[in-house]
Amino acid sequence: MINSLSALMALGFAGLQFLAILVVVFSSYVTSERALIQHARDLLRDVGVNTIEHSKGFLNPAQGAAELAARLAQNEVITGDDTRQLESLLFQQLQIAPQFAGLYFGRSDGGFVYVMRSPNGPGAFRTKVITYEDGVRNTQLIWRNKDFTAVAQQMDPLDRFDPRDRPWYREASAELTTIWTDPYIFFSSQQPGITLAAPVTNPDGSVRGVVGVDIEISMISEFLSRLNIGMHGKALIINHNGDVIAHPDQSLLKTIQDDGTLRFSDIRELGDPIARAAFGPLALAGGIPVAVETPTQFVYEKEPYVAAIMPVIDKRLPWTIAVYAPEEDFTGVLKRNRALNIWLAALIAIITGVIGLVLAEIMSRPVRAFAVRAALISQGELDPGAKVPKTYRELERANTTLMEEIAARRTAERQYGETFDMASRGMAQIAASGGEFIRVNSRLSQILGYSEQELLQLRLADLIHPDERMFLLLAENPVTADFDVNSELRCLRKDGAVIWVRINTILIRDGQGTPLHAVLTLDDITQVKQSAAQIEQLEKDLSHLNRGNTMGEMATGLAHELNQPLAAIAQNADTARLVLNQQPSPEPELQVILGEIESQALRAGDIIRALRSFIDKDKGTRTGFDFQTLLQQALHLVRAEATDADVTILTEGVDQLPPVLGNRVQIAQVIVNLLRNAIEAIDLGDAPENPRRITVRGALVNDNVRISVEDTGPGVPPGLDLFTKFETTKSNGMGLGLSICRSIIEANGGKIWHEDRQGGGSVFAFNLPVHQLA
Repeated sequence: MINSLSALMALGFAGLQFLAILVVVFSSYVTSERALIQHARDLLRDVGVNTIEHSKGFLNPAQGAAELAARLAQNEVITGDDTRQLESLLFQQLQIAPQFAGLYFGRSDGGFVYVMRSPNGPGAFRTKVITYEDGVRNTQLIWRNKDFTAVAQQMDPLDRFDPRDRPWYREASAELTTIWTDPYIFFSSQQPGITLAAPVTNPDGSVRGVVGVDIEISMISEFLSRLNIGMHGKALIINHNGDVIAHPDQSLLKTIQDDGTLRFSDIRELGDPIARAAFGPLALAGGIPVAVETPTQFVYEKEPYVAAIMPVIDKRLPWTIAVYAPEEDFTGVLKRNRALNIWLAALIAIITGVIGLVLAEIMSRPVRAFAVRAALISQGELDPGAKVPKTYRELERANTTLMEEIAARRTAERQYGETFDMASRGMAQIAASGGEFIRVNSRLSQILGYSEQELLQLRLADLIHPDERMFLLLAENPVTADFDVNSELRCLRKDGAVIWVRINTILIRDGQGTPLHAVLTLDDITQVKQSAAQIEQLEKDLSHLNRGNTMGEMATGLAHELNQPLAAIAQNADTARLVLNQQPSPEPELQVILGEIESQALRAGDIIRALRSFIDKDKGTRTGFDFQTLLQQALHLVRAEATDADVTILTEGVDQLPPVLGNRVQIAQVIVNLLRNAIEAIDLGDAPENPRRITVRGALVNDNVRISVEDTGPGVPPGLDLFTKFETTKSNGMGLGLSICRSIIEANGGKIWHEDRQGGGSVFAFNLPVHQLA
């Protein structure tokens, strides 16, 4: 028996040694892998912090330079009228800061001084000066060397640049503080950059002008390319709108638009597929920028990666630093050595097993001594009061230690009770079956408005808002649920008020897994929720306002730029007709063609002038006109689109309508917009069996002419107010077309509305007053 016990102990010890070593090896592998992953995340965070500090250090001198120039101009160290002194100041600032692409000062009278680097010009620097003398505009270009000596100059009579129209001038003048623009691709150098502007004010507070600094930010990409992030890691900078403005590979930053200009690549279209996989889904969900540092893990082509997204640099520069790297760069060596470590662990286990046999023999000797003593006592050969073997004292120490542990546990339970009652958060113990409160603290009573005794008569489900169905199911029967919850939900106070709370709950089980009770902590976050909702609504309002302003500015610019070429076309057509009439035998067909060119150019000019007057909130001129003629011209404009979409346009009753009163061009815009909407609706419809047809109907109703545009498309979803700004059914629509149509029709004394078409489709109708002849 003694020999078998010793052998059993030896084998058990050796087996435990082997198992322990394997556990240590594998746990060491797991913990090492976790440590390396955590190290990788720390490294990514450090890279993000260094990139932020580098960006600040790169851009802060620009703000200092702009504000210094603004102060010098404001304190009349230089005068706004001394162009050469102002040019010298800007020249000196440009030489000091190598990251500056150009500095300039735009005056409130339209004057402009711009000093920029000119690597391809006759001089290292180029100055552009715009002045007004006796109402005459002069634009001068001057090339200078590094010592400010002029090497070439010329006049530019075709230049029409006005600094007061630029966004940096308008924004700095409006806010009266230093502002940063969003990054963009510079037109001249085709390099990524950003503009900083600072206002210069007169003593009375009016704006004298604005100082601006153009900064090329390509050096930030060069800094990112020099970073060592593992073996294959990369860092990039994402603007708040999703544009990637800095990347180790600068060729990926630029995207050519349809008009030939350059813009930044969006993170969702970046030529770096790993960066798209890491950060594209977050940008698509609106999660960029983030409020706090956000570490993530993802898989690309079956290879795991770690990534981190840093909070924005500051309010002036809403940029997000994003970093990623393969896990293999940090754990590859550990994985390759795993098999070797396992074999080494087995060898060590065998060696320690042999040693364990020896130790087992030594350890079993006291046990054998106790067995012999017990046998002798049972046979009466040994007095029970004889000296106890030394091992008994160790057992007594274990017993003493156990008693001390019991006392310590009771002390800890008492301290837990005091902490529970005095906690600054609401706390409670909940029965595992039924969800009744077993114990609550005073803070929970304050939050919910009940006394502690009242809460002990309630269940958790009695306090939850009825709309929180998912949590109600958990609270009704905690035993059948995991009940480990960390969520935000609504609760009802005793006075009936609805409050938002953050609840954390865990289910406590005994050693056999039987539920004992649940522990709940609760915080009142009602004020936080209300503040977040107010901020969200404000952001939506600001977004809608910015979109409306952008639309107006774009339309005004197009109207201004298109008037001149249209006037030139009309004049040239008229001159060609005059020359043709002087010929001995003028061609009739050529006369008709030239007349048509002149007529269409004048008509386009009328449309442009009507558009400008509408943007300026001018109702325009209302006259009587024949609606059938106007409709034919509008059909001519959309006929190509209808043909491409295989849509047939029919008219009914419009040839019997009397003249209508209104602004002819504005009404034409409404008709064209409704026809195009109908064509797009039919083209997007998913019912090929329906006829692809649009019907324009006219009818006289009392003293008004009623016009309806009927299509066979899919119709309008219920609950959508189409005539409200920014409401649209198009995936790429802005929601402004029908809102503008309503404004035009109401400005012309009519009304526009929508009706559902019987059999599917939509009907958009409007009425206009009949022209009363004097």
